[in-house]
Amino acid sequence: MPVLLITGASGFVGAHVTREAQRRWADLRLMSHRRALPRSCSGTRTVHADLRDPRSLRGVCDGVDVVLHCAAQIGGSAAANEAVNARGTAALVAEARRAGVRRIVQLSTASVYGRGTFRGHRPEELARNPGSVTSRTRAAAEDTVLAAGGVVLRPHLVFGTGDMWVGPNLARLLRALPGAVAGWLSRTSVIGAPDLARLLVATALAPDGALASRVYHAADPTPVTVGCALRAVADCAGIDWPRADLTVEGAKAILAAKGVPPDMLDILTTDHFFEADALWSELGQRPGGGFATWFGRTEQWYRSTLATN
Repeated sequence: MPVLLITGASGFVGAHVTREAQRRWADLRLMSHRRALPRSCSGTRTVHADLRDPRSLRGVCDGVDVVLHCAAQIGGSAAANEAVNARGTAALVAEARRAGVRRIVQLSTASVYGRGTFRGHRPEELARNPGSVTSRTRAAAEDTVLAAGGVVLRPHLVFGTGDMWVGPNLARLLRALPGAVAGWLSRTSVIGAPDLARLLVATALAPDGALASRVYHAADPTPVTVGCALRAVADCAGIDWPRADLTVEGAKAILAAKGVPPDMLDILTTDHFFEADALWSELGQRPGGGFATWFGRTEQWYRSTLATN
């Protein structure tokens, strides 16, 4: 069994990846910077390093066969994003290459495509056009990983225990708007964090030659309507479903008056679903039941979390 190093092991997706890897991996190393690792990780070798400090990375990849790179700076200052996502990934990849790491798998994001309408496109059919410093620096990280022969996975909306971005921001949007926007009929790609973790670990374990590409969308193959996802969040957050209908322009005006950034609205009012069958098929994996199934498994967690957000 190869030796696996997981970066960002204490983060949202990284914690799910760690749990999945513990079930399937004999020799595991976890890299974390600030946050404490879960108690379930006791007995697993941990390394403390900071992507912002290349010197701290020296030796973290010694004896490692595969690096699963889940760490990322999301939001915050431009300087922090550059330091972690762009330069930090470059330093990590350089260390991995020095140590002779066989494979690097990066958790990226579909936000590298920027704004637009996306309907079942494959990665090779799309050009990246990141619109934020986070997306731009994560695209730079992709370039570094791909130049080293690595594999990149791009999820869109990720739900699950530990989610402090998608669910809370959807709840915030619902609380700010007195109506549904254009019927919330747009379709979007989603994935449960446990399914995403399964794909990441399976990609790390895949035999040489099993994967036909080096960039994949990581999502449930069946997109959901935005309304379906929002109703699930509204129910957990105790938010009454509005009866009024709003136009996109009207909703943006309301959000601006309330000081709520309209960024989330942009990706909820146009189709954002991506081809996601290839990775499941090539890995010989099957999705874990679809949105209703895996969201239902974390419903109680969302209820307790969204009640205070």
